[in-house]
Amino acid sequence: MEEIIAFIVAFLSKHKKQLMAAVVMAVVLLMVVVGVSRCGDGNVSLEPRAESQEPEETNLVAYPGRTFDYKKKFNDLQSKQYAVATKIGLPRPPKDNEDAAKMRNKLVEVKTNRNYIVDDLTHSAPYLIPSAKKELDAIGEEWADILQRNGLPHYRFYVTSILRTQESIKHLQKSGNINSVTTSCHCYGTTFDLAYMRYDKVTCTSDYMHQDNLKLVLGQVLLNHQRAGKIYVKYEAKQSCFHITVRK
Repeated sequence: MEEIIAFIVAFLSKHKKQLMAAVVMAVVLLMVVVGVSRCGDGNVSLEPRAESQEPEETNLVAYPGRTFDYKKKFNDLQSKQYAVATKIGLPRPPKDNEDAAKMRNKLVEVKTNRNYIVDDLTHSAPYLIPSAKKELDAIGEEWADILQRNGLPHYRFYVTSILRTQESIKHLQKSGNINSVTTSCHCYGTTFDLAYMRYDKVTCTSDYMHQDNLKLVLGQVLLNHQRAGKIYVKYEAKQSCFHITVRK
């Protein structure tokens, strides 16, 4: 035993510098790992940020665009939207989710990404025809571009309703949703709703924006696309959303 102890002491004395260097390196690596875990790796999480993860917001910033009358600008009637939906959308409204699944070859799934969040869809399914999905993504990209160009924090908007079935419409009507009609554009995969009072902040910064100002950013994007003949938009105040139907 004494020989083993003497060997260990001699080994430690001989390699003292190397051991100290290894300990210092381990401490540095531990500090780096802790720092990364706190600040994130730069990737955008697809899940809404937990409230406890939000930094203290102390600096209110704003998009400098001019406000406008949403109700006046976004007044494309249901009849106009329905005519387009029946022309370019699904050949018929799906009866229920099982029936909608049979039409998957004509639809594209809509998933949460860096620019928008697909909300918990209790009365609709996350599917659109390809051109409508492409338009939704284009809206998201222009939204992100405006925020970035103006040096504003990155937020995501919420997609609250997409493809509805005849069955889901009946449930909505029973719940008192006055905008839920049997001849809904949502039944053809051409239409989606965007909430204008809810947003998810992504960037870790003390800068923050008021929801009314974020609404202006989203409204400006939709106005651009409406003027370009890409979409029809109806401002739905009671549902707090923009009701959008792709035109092509």
